Amino acid sequence: MHDDLASAASCAELRRRRELERKAMLQIARLLSDHPGQNQTLLEIVDCIEQHLGMRHVTVMMVSVDGQRLELAATKTPLTDARGHVGYDRGEGVIGRVLQAGQPEIVSPIGDDPRFRNRIHQRTPFQLESHAFVCVPITVEGETFGTLSADIETKNADELQDAAETLGIIASMIAYDVNGRRTRRLEREMLELQNLQLRDTLQERFRPSNLIGGSKPMRQLYTQIQQVAPSDTTILIRGESGTGKELVATAIHCTSARSQKPVVKVNCAALNENLLESELFGHEKGAFTGAVQQRNGRIEEAEGGTLFLDEIGEFSPIIQVKLLRVLQERQYERVGSSTTRTANVRIVAATNRDLEQAVRQGQFRQDLYYRINVFPVHLPPLRKRRDDILQLANHFVAKFSKRMDRPIKRISTPAIDTLMMYHWPGNVRELENCIEHAVLLSQEGVIHSHNFPPTIRMPDEKHPNGSETENCFSLSTRVNSLERDMISDALKRSGGNMAAAARELGISSRMIRYKVRNLGIDWNSEL
Repeated sequence: MHDDLASAASCAELRRRRELERKAMLQIARLLSDHPGQNQTLLEIVDCIEQHLGMRHVTVMMVSVDGQRLELAATKTPLTDARGHVGYDRGEGVIGRVLQAGQPEIVSPIGDDPRFRNRIHQRTPFQLESHAFVCVPITVEGETFGTLSADIETKNADELQDAAETLGIIASMIAYDVNGRRTRRLEREMLELQNLQLRDTLQERFRPSNLIGGSKPMRQLYTQIQQVAPSDTTILIRGESGTGKELVATAIHCTSARSQKPVVKVNCAALNENLLESELFGHEKGAFTGAVQQRNGRIEEAEGGTLFLDEIGEFSPIIQVKLLRVLQERQYERVGSSTTRTANVRIVAATNRDLEQAVRQGQFRQDLYYRINVFPVHLPPLRKRRDDILQLANHFVAKFSKRMDRPIKRISTPAIDTLMMYHWPGNVRELENCIEHAVLLSQEGVIHSHNFPPTIRMPDEKHPNGSETENCFSLSTRVNSLERDMISDALKRSGGNMAAAARELGISSRMIRYKVRNLGIDWNSEL
Protein backbone atom coordinates (compact mmCIF):
# COMPACT_ATOMS: atom_id res chain seq x y z
CA MET A 1 0.00 0.00 0.00
CA HIS A 2 2.80 2.37 0.93
CA ASP A 3 4.65 1.64 -2.35
CA ASP A 4 1.50 2.39 -4.35
CA LEU A 5 1.11 5.74 -2.63
CA ALA A 6 4.79 6.58 -3.27
CA SER A 7 4.47 5.60 -6.92
CA ALA A 8 1.35 7.74 -7.34
CA ALA A 9 3.10 10.71 -5.69
CA SER A 10 6.09 10.24 -7.95
CA CYS A 11 3.87 10.19 -11.04
CA ALA A 12 2.04 13.29 -9.86
CA GLU A 13 5.36 15.11 -9.30
CA LEU A 14 6.53 14.03 -12.74
CA ARG A 15 3.31 15.31 -14.34
CA ARG A 16 3.62 18.59 -12.46
CA ARG A 17 7.21 18.98 -13.61
CA ARG A 18 6.28 18.19 -17.22
CA GLU A 19 3.43 20.72 -17.07
CA LEU A 20 5.79 23.38 -15.78
CA GLU A 21 8.26 22.53 -18.53
CA ARG A 22 5.47 22.78 -21.12
CA LYS A 23 4.41 26.20 -19.82
CA ALA A 24 8.02 27.37 -19.78
CA MET A 25 8.55 26.21 -23.37
CA LEU A 26 5.36 27.95 -24.57
CA GLN A 27 6.32 31.19 -22.84
CA ILE A 28 9.86 31.07 -24.23
CA ALA A 29 8.47 30.41 -27.72
CA ARG A 30 6.22 33.45 -27.39
CA LEU A 31 9.14 35.56 -26.19
CA LEU A 32 11.21 34.52 -29.17
CA SER A 33 8.38 35.10 -31.64
CA ASP A 34 7.81 38.65 -30.41
CA HIS A 35 11.32 39.59 -31.68
CA PRO A 36 12.23 42.45 -29.35
CA GLY A 37 15.88 43.27 -28.78
CA GLN A 38 18.01 40.18 -28.28
CA ASN A 39 19.42 41.16 -24.88
CA GLN A 40 15.95 41.86 -23.47
CA THR A 41 14.63 38.58 -24.89
CA LEU A 42 17.43 36.58 -23.27
CA LEU A 43 16.78 38.26 -19.91
CA GLU A 44 13.09 37.35 -20.10
CA ILE A 45 13.99 33.75 -21.00
CA VAL A 46 16.31 33.59 -17.97
CA ASP A 47 13.51 34.88 -15.76
CA CYS A 48 11.04 32.34 -17.24
CA ILE A 49 13.38 29.41 -16.57
CA GLU A 50 13.93 30.43 -12.95
CA GLN A 51 10.23 30.99 -12.30
CA HIS A 52 8.76 27.87 -13.94
CA LEU A 53 11.57 25.34 -13.63
CA GLY A 54 12.89 26.27 -10.18
CA MET A 55 16.47 26.73 -11.35
CA ARG A 56 18.85 29.35 -9.97
CA HIS A 57 21.63 31.46 -11.40
CA VAL A 58 20.47 30.84 -14.98
CA THR A 59 23.10 32.35 -17.29
CA VAL A 60 23.41 32.85 -21.05
CA MET A 61 26.85 33.50 -22.50
CA MET A 62 27.75 34.30 -26.10
CA VAL A 63 30.97 33.97 -28.08
CA SER A 64 33.02 37.12 -28.62
CA VAL A 65 33.78 38.48 -32.08
CA ASP A 66 37.08 36.58 -32.33
CA GLY A 67 35.35 33.31 -31.36
CA GLN A 68 37.86 32.54 -28.59
CA ARG A 69 36.01 33.79 -25.53
CA LEU A 70 32.57 33.58 -23.93
CA GLU A 71 31.09 36.85 -22.68
CA LEU A 72 28.14 37.37 -20.35
CA ALA A 73 24.94 37.96 -22.35
CA ALA A 74 22.08 37.60 -19.82
CA THR A 75 21.60 36.66 -16.16
CA LYS A 76 19.95 37.94 -12.98
CA THR A 77 21.87 39.46 -10.07
CA PRO A 78 25.46 38.82 -11.18
CA LEU A 79 28.39 39.83 -9.04
CA THR A 80 29.13 43.56 -9.12
CA ASP A 81 32.43 43.02 -10.95
CA ALA A 82 30.74 40.59 -13.38
CA ARG A 83 28.54 43.25 -14.94
CA GLY A 84 31.31 44.37 -17.27
CA HIS A 85 33.09 42.09 -19.72
CA VAL A 86 33.34 38.98 -17.55
CA GLY A 87 33.92 35.84 -19.55
CA TYR A 88 35.70 32.54 -20.03
CA ASP A 89 38.36 31.68 -22.55
CA ARG A 90 37.83 28.65 -24.74
CA GLY A 91 38.58 25.58 -22.59
CA GLU A 92 38.67 27.55 -19.33
CA GLY A 93 36.60 26.17 -16.47
CA VAL A 94 33.42 24.15 -16.97
CA ILE A 95 31.75 26.70 -19.24
CA GLY A 96 34.87 27.10 -21.37
CA ARG A 97 35.06 23.31 -21.79
CA VAL A 98 31.45 23.22 -23.00
CA LEU A 99 32.31 25.86 -25.60
CA GLN A 100 35.37 23.93 -26.72
CA ALA A 101 33.80 20.47 -26.82
CA GLY A 102 30.26 21.45 -27.79
CA GLN A 103 28.87 18.91 -25.28
CA PRO A 104 26.80 19.46 -22.09
CA GLU A 105 28.41 19.02 -18.68
CA ILE A 106 26.91 18.29 -15.25
CA VAL A 107 28.80 19.09 -12.05
CA SER A 108 27.28 17.58 -8.88
CA PRO A 109 27.82 19.00 -6.38
CA ILE A 110 29.35 22.25 -7.60
CA GLY A 111 31.99 22.44 -4.88
CA ASP A 112 33.50 19.07 -5.75
CA ASP A 113 34.84 20.14 -9.17
CA PRO A 114 38.08 22.17 -8.98
CA ARG A 115 37.52 23.39 -12.55
CA PHE A 116 34.48 25.39 -11.48
CA ARG A 117 35.47 29.08 -11.36
CA ASN A 118 32.40 30.54 -9.56
CA ARG A 119 33.13 33.81 -11.38
CA ILE A 120 29.70 35.26 -12.20
CA HIS A 121 27.43 34.62 -9.19
CA GLN A 122 27.82 34.78 -5.42
CA ARG A 123 27.26 31.22 -4.10
CA THR A 124 27.29 30.36 -0.41
CA PRO A 125 29.26 27.35 0.88
CA PHE A 126 25.92 25.57 1.44
CA GLN A 127 24.90 26.10 -2.22
CA LEU A 128 28.26 24.82 -3.41
CA GLU A 129 27.63 21.60 -1.46
CA SER A 130 23.90 21.13 -2.13
CA HIS A 131 23.46 22.35 -5.72
CA ALA A 132 24.48 20.89 -9.05
CA PHE A 133 25.57 22.87 -12.10
CA VAL A 134 24.28 22.07 -15.59
CA CYS A 135 25.73 23.74 -18.69
CA VAL A 136 24.63 23.05 -22.29
CA PRO A 137 25.97 24.46 -25.57
CA ILE A 138 23.99 26.79 -27.85
CA THR A 139 24.77 25.27 -31.22
CA VAL A 140 23.73 25.87 -34.85
CA GLU A 141 24.84 23.57 -37.66
CA GLY A 142 27.64 22.14 -35.53
CA GLU A 143 29.00 25.55 -34.50
CA THR A 144 28.85 26.45 -30.81
CA PHE A 145 28.46 30.15 -30.23
CA GLY A 146 27.09 30.25 -26.69
CA THR A 147 26.16 28.39 -23.51
CA LEU A 148 23.12 28.14 -21.24
CA SER A 149 23.73 27.13 -17.62
CA ALA A 150 21.83 26.88 -14.32
CA ASP A 151 22.13 25.72 -10.71
CA ILE A 152 19.72 22.93 -9.63
CA GLU A 153 19.05 21.98 -6.01
CA THR A 154 19.32 18.21 -6.40
CA LYS A 155 21.89 15.43 -6.63
CA ASN A 156 19.58 12.94 -8.31
CA ALA A 157 21.23 11.80 -11.54
CA ASP A 158 17.94 11.24 -13.40
CA GLU A 159 16.61 14.68 -12.47
CA LEU A 160 19.87 16.29 -13.52
CA GLN A 161 19.76 14.44 -16.85
CA ASP A 162 16.17 15.63 -17.40
CA ALA A 163 17.22 19.18 -16.54
CA ALA A 164 20.10 18.97 -19.02
CA GLU A 165 17.70 17.78 -21.75
CA THR A 166 15.24 20.60 -20.95
CA LEU A 167 17.98 23.21 -21.02
CA GLY A 168 19.22 21.65 -24.27
CA ILE A 169 15.80 22.16 -25.87
CA ILE A 170 15.69 25.76 -24.69
CA ALA A 171 19.25 26.27 -25.95
CA SER A 172 18.15 24.98 -29.37
CA MET A 173 15.31 27.49 -29.41
CA ILE A 174 17.70 30.28 -28.47
CA ALA A 175 20.16 29.09 -31.12
CA TYR A 176 17.50 29.13 -33.82
CA ASP A 177 16.47 32.67 -32.85
CA VAL A 178 20.04 33.98 -32.54
CA ASN A 179 20.99 32.42 -35.87
CA GLY A 180 17.97 34.03 -37.50
CA ARG A 181 18.93 37.40 -36.07
CA ARG A 182 22.50 36.92 -37.19
CA THR A 183 21.39 35.96 -40.70
CA ARG A 184 19.11 38.99 -40.93
CA ARG A 185 21.88 41.23 -39.63
CA LEU A 186 24.34 39.86 -42.19
CA GLU A 187 21.78 40.33 -44.96
CA ARG A 188 21.15 43.89 -43.82
CA GLU A 189 24.88 44.61 -43.64
CA MET A 190 25.33 43.10 -47.10
CA LEU A 191 22.57 45.31 -48.49
CA GLU A 192 24.09 48.35 -46.82
CA LEU A 193 27.48 47.44 -48.27
CA GLN A 194 25.98 46.98 -51.73
CA ASN A 195 24.21 50.33 -51.41
CA LEU A 196 27.46 52.00 -50.39
CA GLN A 197 29.29 50.37 -53.28
CA LEU A 198 26.54 51.41 -55.69
CA ARG A 199 26.58 54.94 -54.33
CA ASP A 200 30.37 55.12 -54.64
CA THR A 201 30.15 53.74 -58.19
CA LEU A 202 27.55 56.32 -59.14
CA GLN A 203 29.52 59.10 -57.50
CA GLU A 204 32.65 58.00 -59.34
CA ARG A 205 30.66 57.81 -62.56
CA PHE A 206 29.32 61.34 -62.10
CA ARG A 207 32.58 62.77 -60.76
CA PRO A 208 34.06 65.01 -63.46
CA SER A 209 37.53 63.86 -64.45
CA ASN A 210 39.05 67.31 -63.87
CA LEU A 211 37.89 67.57 -60.24
CA ILE A 212 39.57 65.88 -57.27
CA GLY A 213 38.10 65.10 -53.86
CA GLY A 214 35.80 62.66 -52.13
CA SER A 215 34.73 64.73 -49.13
CA LYS A 216 31.06 65.31 -48.40
CA PRO A 217 31.03 68.89 -49.79
CA MET A 218 32.62 67.66 -53.02
CA ARG A 219 30.18 64.77 -53.36
CA GLN A 220 27.35 67.28 -53.02
CA LEU A 221 29.02 69.41 -55.69
CA TYR A 222 29.25 66.42 -58.08
CA THR A 223 25.54 65.78 -57.56
CA GLN A 224 24.73 69.41 -58.39
CA ILE A 225 26.84 69.25 -61.54
CA GLN A 226 25.14 66.04 -62.64
CA GLN A 227 21.72 67.60 -62.03
CA VAL A 228 22.25 70.90 -63.84
CA ALA A 229 24.68 70.01 -66.65
CA PRO A 230 22.14 68.52 -69.13
CA SER A 231 20.04 71.71 -69.14
CA ASP A 232 20.73 75.20 -70.53
CA THR A 233 20.07 76.83 -67.15
CA THR A 234 22.23 79.83 -66.28
CA ILE A 235 24.58 78.98 -63.40
CA LEU A 236 26.29 81.18 -60.81
CA ILE A 237 29.35 79.58 -59.21
CA ARG A 238 30.19 81.18 -55.87
CA GLY A 239 33.26 80.63 -53.76
CA GLU A 240 36.47 82.12 -52.47
CA SER A 241 39.35 82.87 -54.76
CA GLY A 242 41.42 79.78 -55.59
CA THR A 243 38.69 77.19 -54.95
CA GLY A 244 38.50 76.09 -58.60
CA LYS A 245 35.47 77.87 -60.03
CA GLU A 246 36.86 77.69 -63.56
CA LEU A 247 37.36 73.94 -63.23
CA VAL A 248 33.74 73.53 -62.14
CA ALA A 249 32.57 75.56 -65.14
CA THR A 250 34.63 73.33 -67.42
CA ALA A 251 33.18 70.22 -65.76
CA ILE A 252 29.64 71.52 -66.30
CA HIS A 253 30.36 72.19 -69.97
CA CYS A 254 32.05 68.81 -70.56
CA THR A 255 29.10 66.88 -69.09
CA SER A 256 26.47 68.92 -70.97
CA ALA A 257 24.90 68.49 -74.40
CA ARG A 258 27.10 71.40 -75.57
CA SER A 259 30.34 69.52 -74.85
CA GLN A 260 31.20 69.24 -78.58
CA LYS A 261 31.06 73.02 -78.92
CA PRO A 262 33.60 75.50 -77.52
CA VAL A 263 33.78 76.73 -73.95
CA VAL A 264 35.04 80.31 -73.91
CA LYS A 265 36.38 81.86 -70.71
CA VAL A 266 36.54 85.57 -69.93
CA ASN A 267 38.20 87.08 -66.85
CA CYS A 268 36.04 90.15 -66.38
CA ALA A 269 38.23 91.67 -63.66
CA ALA A 270 41.26 91.89 -65.97
CA LEU A 271 39.67 94.34 -68.45
CA ASN A 272 38.32 97.88 -68.21
CA GLU A 273 34.81 98.75 -69.33
CA ASN A 274 35.59 99.56 -72.99
CA LEU A 275 37.87 96.59 -73.54
CA LEU A 276 35.44 94.25 -71.79
CA GLU A 277 32.55 95.39 -74.00
CA SER A 278 34.61 94.76 -77.14
CA GLU A 279 35.86 91.46 -75.71
CA LEU A 280 32.35 90.19 -75.09
CA PHE A 281 30.36 91.56 -78.01
CA GLY A 282 33.05 92.20 -80.64
CA HIS A 283 33.47 95.40 -82.67
CA GLU A 284 33.36 96.70 -86.20
CA LYS A 285 36.34 98.20 -88.01
CA GLY A 286 36.74 101.84 -86.99
CA ALA A 287 34.32 101.59 -84.09
CA PHE A 288 36.90 103.28 -81.85
CA THR A 289 40.52 104.35 -81.93
CA GLY A 290 42.67 101.29 -82.53
CA ALA A 291 39.87 99.21 -84.06
CA VAL A 292 41.74 98.65 -87.31
CA GLN A 293 39.76 95.56 -88.21
CA GLN A 294 36.54 93.75 -87.38
CA ARG A 295 36.64 91.43 -84.39
CA ASN A 296 34.29 88.70 -83.28
CA GLY A 297 33.31 88.83 -79.61
CA ARG A 298 33.54 86.04 -77.09
CA ILE A 299 29.80 85.49 -77.24
CA GLU A 300 30.06 84.81 -80.96
CA GLU A 301 33.08 82.54 -80.47
CA ALA A 302 31.10 80.51 -77.92
CA GLU A 303 28.17 80.00 -80.32
CA GLY A 304 26.49 76.70 -79.51
CA GLY A 305 28.72 76.19 -76.49
CA THR A 306 29.34 77.73 -73.05
CA LEU A 307 30.50 81.22 -72.08
CA PHE A 308 32.21 81.38 -68.69
CA LEU A 309 32.27 84.85 -67.13
CA ASP A 310 34.70 84.90 -64.21
CA GLU A 311 34.36 87.68 -61.60
CA ILE A 312 31.02 88.87 -62.96
CA GLY A 313 30.69 91.12 -59.92
CA GLU A 314 33.21 93.50 -61.57
CA PHE A 315 30.86 94.39 -64.47
CA SER A 316 30.13 98.09 -64.97
CA PRO A 317 26.47 99.23 -65.10
CA ILE A 318 26.56 99.55 -68.93
CA ILE A 319 27.91 96.03 -69.42
CA GLN A 320 25.36 94.72 -66.92
CA VAL A 321 22.51 96.12 -69.03
CA LYS A 322 23.86 94.57 -72.23
CA LEU A 323 24.47 91.21 -70.58
CA LEU A 324 20.94 91.27 -69.17
CA ARG A 325 19.63 91.62 -72.74
CA VAL A 326 21.69 88.61 -73.82
CA LEU A 327 20.21 86.55 -70.98
CA GLN A 328 16.63 87.68 -71.51
CA GLU A 329 16.35 88.03 -75.32
CA ARG A 330 19.45 86.20 -76.54
CA GLN A 331 20.36 89.28 -78.61
CA TYR A 332 23.30 91.73 -78.82
CA GLU A 333 25.14 94.10 -81.19
CA ARG A 334 28.81 94.50 -81.85
CA VAL A 335 30.41 97.77 -80.79
CA GLY A 336 29.92 100.25 -83.65
CA SER A 337 27.25 98.12 -85.36
CA SER A 338 23.44 98.40 -85.57
CA THR A 339 22.97 94.81 -86.70
CA THR A 340 21.29 92.68 -84.05
CA ARG A 341 22.78 89.23 -83.59
CA THR A 342 21.36 86.17 -81.88
CA ALA A 343 23.34 84.42 -79.15
CA ASN A 344 23.00 80.67 -78.73
CA VAL A 345 25.22 80.26 -75.68
CA ARG A 346 24.90 78.97 -72.17
CA ILE A 347 26.25 81.40 -69.60
CA VAL A 348 28.07 80.22 -66.50
CA ALA A 349 29.12 83.05 -64.22
CA ALA A 350 31.40 83.06 -61.20
CA THR A 351 32.21 85.48 -58.42
CA ASN A 352 33.80 85.67 -54.99
CA ARG A 353 31.96 88.90 -54.14
CA ASP A 354 28.89 89.31 -51.99
CA LEU A 355 26.43 90.10 -54.78
CA GLU A 356 23.53 90.55 -52.36
CA GLN A 357 25.38 93.37 -50.64
CA ALA A 358 26.35 94.83 -54.05
CA VAL A 359 22.65 94.83 -55.02
CA ARG A 360 21.72 96.62 -51.78
CA GLN A 361 24.43 99.22 -52.40
CA GLY A 362 23.27 99.77 -55.99
CA GLN A 363 26.52 98.45 -57.48
CA PHE A 364 24.88 95.44 -59.18
CA ARG A 365 21.54 95.34 -60.96
CA GLN A 366 18.89 93.41 -59.11
CA ASP A 367 17.26 92.10 -62.30
CA LEU A 368 20.63 90.83 -63.57
CA TYR A 369 21.29 89.21 -60.20
CA TYR A 370 18.07 87.21 -60.46
CA ARG A 371 18.86 86.25 -64.06
CA ILE A 372 22.28 84.80 -63.28
CA ASN A 373 21.35 83.29 -59.91
CA VAL A 374 18.92 80.72 -61.35
CA PHE A 375 21.04 77.79 -60.15
CA PRO A 376 23.70 78.80 -57.61
CA VAL A 377 26.60 76.41 -57.00
CA HIS A 378 28.60 77.04 -53.83
CA LEU A 379 32.20 75.87 -53.98
CA PRO A 380 33.56 75.03 -50.48
CA PRO A 381 36.89 76.51 -49.34
CA LEU A 382 39.71 74.06 -48.79
CA ARG A 383 39.58 74.47 -45.00
CA LYS A 384 36.07 72.96 -45.07
CA ARG A 385 37.10 69.93 -47.12
CA ARG A 386 40.22 68.85 -45.25
CA ASP A 387 39.61 65.22 -46.19
CA ASP A 388 40.67 66.18 -49.73
CA ILE A 389 43.95 67.90 -48.82
CA LEU A 390 46.15 64.80 -48.98
CA GLN A 391 44.54 63.59 -52.21
CA LEU A 392 45.06 67.01 -53.80
CA ALA A 393 48.62 67.16 -52.49
CA ASN A 394 49.45 63.76 -53.99
CA HIS A 395 47.93 64.86 -57.31
CA PHE A 396 50.08 68.00 -57.40
CA VAL A 397 53.17 66.03 -56.35
CA ALA A 398 52.67 63.67 -59.30
CA LYS A 399 52.07 66.64 -61.62
CA PHE A 400 55.14 68.66 -60.67
CA SER A 401 57.51 65.73 -60.16
CA LYS A 402 56.77 64.70 -63.75
CA ARG A 403 57.13 68.26 -65.03
CA MET A 404 60.42 68.83 -63.16
CA ASP A 405 61.70 65.28 -63.65
CA ARG A 406 62.16 64.88 -59.89
CA PRO A 407 60.85 61.48 -58.70
CA ILE A 408 59.02 61.98 -55.41
CA LYS A 409 58.22 58.83 -53.43
CA ARG A 410 56.13 60.25 -50.63
CA ILE A 411 55.23 63.13 -48.33
CA SER A 412 56.59 62.70 -44.81
CA THR A 413 54.22 62.40 -41.86
CA PRO A 414 55.25 65.76 -40.28
CA ALA A 415 54.76 67.40 -43.69
CA ILE A 416 51.27 65.92 -43.94
CA ASP A 417 50.53 67.22 -40.45
CA THR A 418 51.64 70.68 -41.55
CA LEU A 419 49.35 70.55 -44.58
CA MET A 420 46.40 69.42 -42.49
CA MET A 421 46.92 72.09 -39.79
CA TYR A 422 47.25 75.05 -42.13
CA HIS A 423 44.10 77.14 -42.79
CA TRP A 424 44.73 77.68 -46.55
CA PRO A 425 43.41 81.21 -47.15
CA GLY A 426 44.45 80.84 -50.81
CA ASN A 427 42.59 77.51 -51.08
CA VAL A 428 43.55 74.95 -53.75
CA ARG A 429 45.64 77.46 -55.71
CA GLU A 430 47.81 78.09 -52.66
CA LEU A 431 48.16 74.35 -52.03
CA GLU A 432 49.27 73.85 -55.64
CA ASN A 433 51.90 76.57 -55.35
CA CYS A 434 53.06 75.13 -52.01
CA ILE A 435 53.55 71.64 -53.48
CA GLU A 436 55.38 73.05 -56.52
CA HIS A 437 57.77 74.84 -54.14
CA ALA A 438 58.25 71.68 -52.07
CA VAL A 439 58.92 69.45 -55.11
CA LEU A 440 61.55 71.89 -56.29
CA LEU A 441 63.37 71.83 -52.94
CA SER A 442 62.89 68.17 -52.02
CA GLN A 443 65.78 65.73 -51.85
CA GLU A 444 65.99 61.93 -51.75
CA GLY A 445 62.46 61.63 -53.09
CA VAL A 446 60.73 62.78 -49.88
CA ILE A 447 58.89 66.02 -49.20
CA HIS A 448 59.51 67.34 -45.69
CA SER A 449 57.75 70.17 -43.90
CA HIS A 450 60.85 72.37 -44.17
CA ASN A 451 60.49 72.16 -47.97
CA PHE A 452 57.25 74.15 -47.79
CA PRO A 453 57.19 77.95 -48.13
CA PRO A 454 57.61 79.69 -44.75
CA THR A 455 54.18 81.29 -45.22
CA ILE A 456 52.33 78.07 -44.40
CA ARG A 457 53.99 77.79 -40.99
CA MET A 458 51.45 78.25 -38.25
CA PRO A 459 51.93 81.74 -36.77
CA ASP A 460 51.21 80.43 -33.29
CA GLU A 461 53.60 77.49 -33.61
CA LYS A 462 55.28 76.74 -30.27
CA HIS A 463 58.81 75.71 -29.64
CA PRO A 464 59.10 71.89 -29.43
CA ASN A 465 60.07 72.06 -25.77
CA GLY A 466 56.83 73.90 -24.95
CA SER A 467 58.23 77.41 -24.61
CA GLU A 468 56.52 80.51 -25.95
CA THR A 469 56.13 81.26 -29.64
CA GLU A 470 59.38 81.62 -31.50
CA ASN A 471 60.23 83.09 -34.84
CA CYS A 472 59.40 80.48 -37.47
CA PHE A 473 61.99 82.06 -39.79
CA SER A 474 64.86 81.65 -37.32
CA LEU A 475 67.73 79.26 -37.92
CA SER A 476 66.98 77.24 -34.77
CA THR A 477 63.39 76.66 -35.89
CA ARG A 478 64.52 75.51 -39.33
CA VAL A 479 67.15 73.19 -37.84
CA ASN A 480 64.65 71.70 -35.37
CA SER A 481 62.18 71.14 -38.19
CA LEU A 482 64.83 69.38 -40.30
CA GLU A 483 65.89 67.17 -37.37
CA ARG A 484 62.29 66.33 -36.57
CA ASP A 485 61.61 65.25 -40.15
CA MET A 486 64.79 63.16 -40.44
CA ILE A 487 64.24 61.38 -37.12
CA SER A 488 60.56 60.75 -37.87
CA ASP A 489 61.41 59.22 -41.24
CA ALA A 490 64.17 57.08 -39.73
CA LEU A 491 61.81 55.77 -37.04
CA LYS A 492 59.20 54.97 -39.67
CA ARG A 493 61.70 52.99 -41.74
CA SER A 494 62.96 51.10 -38.67
CA GLY A 495 59.49 50.27 -37.39
CA GLY A 496 60.01 52.35 -34.25
CA ASN A 497 63.37 50.76 -33.37
CA MET A 498 65.35 53.68 -31.91
CA ALA A 499 68.67 51.84 -31.99
CA ALA A 500 68.29 51.06 -35.72
CA ALA A 501 67.19 54.62 -36.44
CA ALA A 502 70.20 55.96 -34.52
CA ARG A 503 72.59 53.76 -36.55
CA GLU A 504 71.01 54.99 -39.79
CA LEU A 505 71.43 58.62 -38.76
CA GLY A 506 74.92 58.09 -37.39
CA ILE A 507 74.15 59.16 -33.83
CA SER A 508 73.92 57.33 -30.50
CA SER A 509 70.75 55.77 -29.11
CA ARG A 510 71.00 58.14 -26.16
CA MET A 511 71.09 61.13 -28.51
CA ILE A 512 68.06 60.00 -30.52
CA ARG A 513 66.06 59.46 -27.32
CA TYR A 514 67.01 62.96 -26.21
CA LYS A 515 65.98 64.39 -29.58
CA VAL A 516 62.66 62.52 -29.57
CA ARG A 517 61.86 63.90 -26.13
CA ASN A 518 63.17 67.42 -26.74
CA LEU A 519 61.56 67.87 -30.18
CA GLY A 520 58.23 66.42 -29.08
CA ILE A 521 58.25 63.56 -31.63
CA ASP A 522 55.41 61.09 -31.11
CA TRP A 523 57.33 58.13 -32.52
CA ASN A 524 54.38 55.75 -32.05
CA SER A 525 52.43 57.73 -34.64
CA GLU A 526 55.23 57.25 -37.13
CA LEU A 527 54.59 53.50 -37.44
